[in-house]
Amino acid sequence: MTFRSILLSGTATILLAACANATTDTTRTTVTQTTTVTTDTASESTSFTLDYESFMLDNGLEVILQRDTSDPIVAVSTVIHAGSSREKPGRTGFAHFFEHMAFNDSENVPRGWNRGQIPKWGGLRNGGTWSDGTIYFEVVPKDAFDKILWIDSDRLGYMINTVTTAALEREKQVVKNEKRQRVDNAAYGYTNEVIRAALYPEDHPYNWTVIGSLPDLQAATLEDVREFYDLWYGPNNATLAIVGDIDIAETKEKVKRWFGEIERGRDIPEPVPQPVTLEATKNLWFEDNFAKLPELRLTFPTVESLHADQTALDMLGPILGGARNSPLYVEVVEVAKAAPDVSAFHGANELAGTFTIRVRGKAGTDLDDVKAAIDAAMERFETSGIDPQDLERVKAGQETSLYAGLSTALGKANSFARSNELFGDPAHVVKAASAIKAVTADQVRDVYDRYIKDKPYVMTSFVPKGQADLAVSGAERATVWIEEVRDDVASEEVSAGEIAAFEKTPTVHDRSEPPFSELPLLQMPDIWEDELADGVAVRGIESDEIPLVQFDVTLPGGRWVETPEENGRLTLLADMLDEGTANRTPVELEQAIGLLGSSISVTSNSEELVITATTLSRNLDATVALVEEMLTQPRFADADFERVKSARLTAIKGREANPRAIAAQAFNRLIYGDRHPYGRPGGGSVETVTDMTFDDVKAAHADLLSSKARIHVVGAVTPDRAVEALAPLGGAVTPAAMARPDYAIPTQSAAGQVYFIDVPGSKQSVLRIGALVPAADHPDFNKISFTNEKLGGGISGDLGQMLRIEKGYTYGAGSFVSKGVVERPFTLSTSVRANATGDSLSIIRDMVQAHGSTYDAAAVETTQQKVIKEGARAFESLGAKLGTLREISRFNLPNDYVEQEQAELVTMTADDFRDTADRYLVEDAMVYLVVGDAETQLDAVQAFATAAGKGKVVQLDIYGQPVD
Repeated sequence: MTFRSILLSGTATILLAACANATTDTTRTTVTQTTTVTTDTASESTSFTLDYESFMLDNGLEVILQRDTSDPIVAVSTVIHAGSSREKPGRTGFAHFFEHMAFNDSENVPRGWNRGQIPKWGGLRNGGTWSDGTIYFEVVPKDAFDKILWIDSDRLGYMINTVTTAALEREKQVVKNEKRQRVDNAAYGYTNEVIRAALYPEDHPYNWTVIGSLPDLQAATLEDVREFYDLWYGPNNATLAIVGDIDIAETKEKVKRWFGEIERGRDIPEPVPQPVTLEATKNLWFEDNFAKLPELRLTFPTVESLHADQTALDMLGPILGGARNSPLYVEVVEVAKAAPDVSAFHGANELAGTFTIRVRGKAGTDLDDVKAAIDAAMERFETSGIDPQDLERVKAGQETSLYAGLSTALGKANSFARSNELFGDPAHVVKAASAIKAVTADQVRDVYDRYIKDKPYVMTSFVPKGQADLAVSGAERATVWIEEVRDDVASEEVSAGEIAAFEKTPTVHDRSEPPFSELPLLQMPDIWEDELADGVAVRGIESDEIPLVQFDVTLPGGRWVETPEENGRLTLLADMLDEGTANRTPVELEQAIGLLGSSISVTSNSEELVITATTLSRNLDATVALVEEMLTQPRFADADFERVKSARLTAIKGREANPRAIAAQAFNRLIYGDRHPYGRPGGGSVETVTDMTFDDVKAAHADLLSSKARIHVVGAVTPDRAVEALAPLGGAVTPAAMARPDYAIPTQSAAGQVYFIDVPGSKQSVLRIGALVPAADHPDFNKISFTNEKLGGGISGDLGQMLRIEKGYTYGAGSFVSKGVVERPFTLSTSVRANATGDSLSIIRDMVQAHGSTYDAAAVETTQQKVIKEGARAFESLGAKLGTLREISRFNLPNDYVEQEQAELVTMTADDFRDTADRYLVEDAMVYLVVGDAETQLDAVQAFATAAGKGKVVQLDIYGQPVD
C-alpha cells in the first residue's frame, strides 16, 4: 500500500492511502491541525490529530470509523443526503416529517423501541433535518453498540413496509406540534418563511422552510411517504460514522453484516448550485402576535458552500458585526442607541447562500432609525477598512471552535458523517479551518463589494401587534398562512393504531435483536483537589484528548444576597464585568480575549455568580490573567452602566414574548411568592432594574470580593500546572464570613389550584405542574429523583410516551426534580396542541395519581439500568466534567458521589419506589398552571378543574399577578 501526501492551505496535512479497490478496501487517514504562535520570547505550537478509517460497502454506503477509548461509549451518526431541498411544492416539510417517521418501528425493530428503549439502555438519540440533509445519531454505553447497529440498519433499509395510516396521522400531529412550538407560538417565528418566499422563486428548493407548512403536512399520504423513501433513502445516498470504544476490524465486519444486505438505491446525481439574484430590494413587514420588540433583518443572496468566496463571506460576518468595535455595533448600539446588540452572519448551503444582518431593537424603536444606523455602519466599514487585529481575533476563535466541535465522540461522528456526505471529505472541518487561516483582509473587503455593497436584499420588519408604525417606511405587508385554533378538529384525535401487517424482507443474516455485550463499569474520572491563597478551594480533572482547558470561578450570592427591591443587581454586575477593566476599554478587553482564541462569560443565578472561561491550553496563563483583571479591576464607567441597564430592560421586555418563559416565572412565583429568591424573576423586573443605581452595583461588587470563591478546572492541564496558573485568582478575593439571609418558604396556599394566563392567539398551551419536594441534602432526595425517571425522564418516560407517542398532543413532555439547597419543586412541563389542553390535563392528573402503583419488578429493573448506564456518558465532554465539579463543591459531595448514588439505586425495591411516589409526588398538592389562548381554552380548563374538584380557575397576568 502506498501513501500520497496532500498539503492543504494553512498547516493541516492529510495522508491518504491509495487503495486498489475503492468499494471494499479501507483508506486510513491522518489529519493533523497544527497552529504555531510566536510571542516575544518563544514560539508555541498546538497540535490536534484525527485518525480514522473509511471504506465503502458494495451497496454504496460510505463508512467512517475512529477508535476512541477515553470513555466506554460509542457514537453512531448517519447522514442521508436528503433535506428539504429534495422536496417538491405542495409537499413541503417532507424531509423533516420523514425523519420523525423513521424513528418509529421497522420490520425487525418493534414499535417504540427506537424512542423508548435507547434511553433505557443509557443512551442518547435524536435526529435533525436541514435544507440539504437529515442526520440520525445515538450515543450509547458500548454494551448496546450491536443493538444500535441493528436499529440504524433496519431504519435505513427495512422500515417503509411498517408505516400505517394511523402511524402517519399520529406523527403528523407531533410534527405540527413542533411547528406550533417553534414557529407559530414563538416571537419572530415566521421570519424565515417570509424571507425565503421573497428571496427564492417558487420552484427553487429553498423557497420553503425546512419544517414546511401545516396544510402540506396534513395532506401527506402513505404513497407520498413511500415515494420519498424510495427516492432518497438508499445506502448509496448516505454516510455512516462510528466513533468510540470499538475494535476497528471487528466493527468493519459488524457493519458489513448489518448494512451490507440493504438494497442499493437509485443513482442520484450531485446537486447543482442554484444561487439567486435580486433585481431590486424587497421591503416587507409583518405584525407579530408574540413579539414585544421590533426586529429588522437584511438578507443578501450570496454563494453556495465550497464556493471560492464562501470563507471570506464567513469572515465578513464577525468583522462587520461581531465585536464592540465592529461598524454595526458602533453605529447601531453606541451611536444610535437603537438596540442592545446586533449580529451579522453568513450561511452557505449546497445550492445557495445568504448574508444576514439582524437587529432586535429596544421597545418602541422605529426601524427606520435602525436602518439608518445600518447604512451608517456600511459607510464606516467602507471608509475605515479592516483592522488586522480583528481578522486575527476571528481566526483565533475559529481554532478554538474547531477543537471544541471535535471534543466528544458524538461531535466527531456527526462531523465525519456530515462532512463526508455533503463535501466528500470526512476531514472537511479541518480544511475549512485552514482556509480561514489563509483569508486576507483584501479578500474580505472584496466579497463585501461583490455581494453586499449597493446590492439589493430582502428587508423584513417584524413588529409587535398594534405597532405597525415601527416598520420601515414603504414596506409591503407580508402574508403567511396562520392556523385557526379550533376545538372541533376531529381529524386530530389520533392514536398509534394497529401494528402493520407485512411480509418481512428476506435476508441472509438473522435480523433479530442482538444481545448486550459486556456491561461497561462506571468509573468517575480522577478528581484532584488543592487550595490557593486564603483557603480558596480548587478542584480539577485532567483530560488531554484535545488542547483545551475550561475553568470557572464560582462566587456564592446570586439572588440570595439581594433584597426583593434589589432583584437584578447581581445580573447587572455580571454584565458590567464584561465592560472592560481599569486598564482596558470594552473593545480592548474583547480584543485581548479574542486574540487568545478564548471565551469568558459572566453569569448570575439564584445562588451564585460564575465566571467561566474556555481557552487553548497554551493560553491558560494569559486567560487567567484577564479573568483576574475583570474580577478585581472592573472599568465601571457611567456610560457603560447606562447602556447595560438599557440592554437588561430590553431583555426583560423580550422575555414577555415567550409563553414558556412566562409559565416558568409565574410557576416559581406561585410556589415561592415574590419575596423569596426563587420566586423573583431572573435578571430582575422592569421596576427593580429601572430603580437600580450604579452605586448599587458597585456595592454588590465589593460584597462579591469578600465571598468564598470556589474554582474548578478541566482539560489538558496537569494539577501542578493548573494550580500555578490559577494562583492569581486565589488572591483576587478576600473571603469573609458572609451570613446568608434566611428566606422562609411561604405556606403552599396555591396547592391543588388551577391557574390560567391568557396569551391571545396561542396555538399551544404551556402546562407547568408541580409541588415542593425536599432539598438535595434530604435522605430521600435521590429516591425522589430516581422515582421520577419512569414518569418523566425524557422521551422514554410515561408522559412522553403517552402525550407524544400515543396521543400526538405534543412535541415533548417530561418532569424533573430540581436540586437545591432548600426545598425545590418537582416540575412537570409540556406544550400541547391548544385544542388538546383539557384532555392533556386529565391524562397528566391520572398518570401522576397512578404513578406509584405502576412500579413493578420490571419497572424497577428498567429504571436502574437506565440511570446506571447513563453514567457511561456522564463525563465525556469538558462541560460535563466541569458540571460534576461544580455539583461536588456546591453541595459538599464526596468525589465518588455518582457511584454512591447508583449504589443506593440498586438497593431500591418496588415498594421503595411506590412509597416514594406516594409520599412526595402527591397530585392533590400540585399547582396547575396553563398559559394559552383564553378565548378557546379557558372553558376546557375550567371543565377539567371542576371535574377534578379543584374549584374555579384563577386567572393571572403574564407577570403572575391575579386579574379580575
